[in-house]
Amino acid sequence: MDANLPPLIQSLLQPQRYPGAVSRVELVQTHISWVLLAGEFAYKIKKPLKLPFLDFSTLALRQVCCTDELRLNRRFAPDLYLDVVSIFNTPQDPQWVGGGEPIEYAVKMRRFDEAARLDRVCARGELATAHLSDLADTLVSFHAAAAVALPASRFGAASEVLAPARDNFADLRRLMPGEPLQTRLAALEAWTETQFQHLAPLMEARKRAGHVRECHGDLHLANMVLIGDHVRMFDCIEFNEDLRWSDVVSEIAFTYVDLLAHEQPGLASWFVNEVWSRSGDYAAAPLLRFYAVYRALVRAKVAAIRSNQTHGDDGEVAAHIALAERLMAPPPAQLVITHGLSGCGKTVASNTLLMGDLRASTLRLRSDVERKRLHGLAPTEHSGSATNAGIYATDAHLQTYARLRELAELLLRAEWSVVVDAAFLKRADRDAFRTLASNLGVAFSILAPQATPAQLRERILARSAQGCDASEATLEVLDHQLQTLEPLGQDENIVLQGARTLA
Repeated sequence: MDANLPPLIQSLLQPQRYPGAVSRVELVQTHISWVLLAGEFAYKIKKPLKLPFLDFSTLALRQVCCTDELRLNRRFAPDLYLDVVSIFNTPQDPQWVGGGEPIEYAVKMRRFDEAARLDRVCARGELATAHLSDLADTLVSFHAAAAVALPASRFGAASEVLAPARDNFADLRRLMPGEPLQTRLAALEAWTETQFQHLAPLMEARKRAGHVRECHGDLHLANMVLIGDHVRMFDCIEFNEDLRWSDVVSEIAFTYVDLLAHEQPGLASWFVNEVWSRSGDYAAAPLLRFYAVYRALVRAKVAAIRSNQTHGDDGEVAAHIALAERLMAPPPAQLVITHGLSGCGKTVASNTLLMGDLRASTLRLRSDVERKRLHGLAPTEHSGSATNAGIYATDAHLQTYARLRELAELLLRAEWSVVVDAAFLKRADRDAFRTLASNLGVAFSILAPQATPAQLRERILARSAQGCDASEATLEVLDHQLQTLEPLGQDENIVLQGARTLA
């Protein structure tokens, strides 16, 4: 028994105090809570603290925060967050059922396998693209349903975004006084101020458009768990509204940076692409790098505080600052388009590009997805269009490629490399994107995977049978493509036969 624990927690370490069959109680401590793992359940009790970012100093405040924690987490994990329970009697003899006024409150949760937390799955090398695609489904749906910040509220206002970013630099300068680090922080601070001046109008416009929402607020891998085949979020921020209400792109940046900190740039790139492929919120791309640098420097500050407390080395601080510097200075943007018949492997090849980008600075646009978005269809929803008709008619084709070009220009101007996954069977379509690259001064290349006629037909039939892809290509479509294909010209000597990294 730890004599430093308060009497209530010491008493609650006794298995006989819990209902049901409990043979052992484990205690997990955070800096703000005690979590008691007992049988099938976990009981989270808030420490009586008052810190700059939270106030648990009175029983009434702790009850409110427990109630908020239950309400907020039940938005995405109602089967894990069960109830707020009262503790009665005395700290030396606590009871879960009793009369009189409660002496404390706890959030009762259903336990899960700790080994299935995504940070631990990642550490074992088992975190896969399928997990992050599932997370993207969950996150986009959650953000779409989340409460929207009122226009008059402070949440998401540009000034409220800049203030904590500036605080990071002030705190890091105080915590890490060494001259070399001060110089690096000064460069990061100057970049942050310059970027803010450029991005502030976009921040305000996004708030007016409803993109500032009541988010999770702490969406790193340790706050997600794999249950069955699905990624579940838990443990959102309940104690501080300013940390929870934000532009949804700031929340995406949180997970993006955590994946980078876990040295998984391919998965970081995959995650962002899966989120925006579902939401279509590519207009947020200019903001992602700003928020990612901010998130990396928050991690640096937390590491610096911990280092000062434990008198440890500054290696973790330096690593997070180095990550912020890499994010601040992305590699030169490039534009890659694909070329080929349905079933030749364009999406597989572009997948390889995304996963091979060691700087996680590549975004992909898929014609099959954007075409359906333009016509109000979900990516896997069938349009019922005949070959060269409906959403595949000539005017719809022109509209789709114009939209892809518009989005590609937006992303390239925001210094993201872009892969446009489309057939590009027409020379005029390829030339339009080559011209775009030339106008913007970025490198241009064509990714042209090859397949035999038998492979094309086999893949199209298999994909159609699965029914879970945005493509609606059929053998009839393939035959039409073979008749109308405009092969690459001799002057289109910028061809990549297979995928390669953009970094």
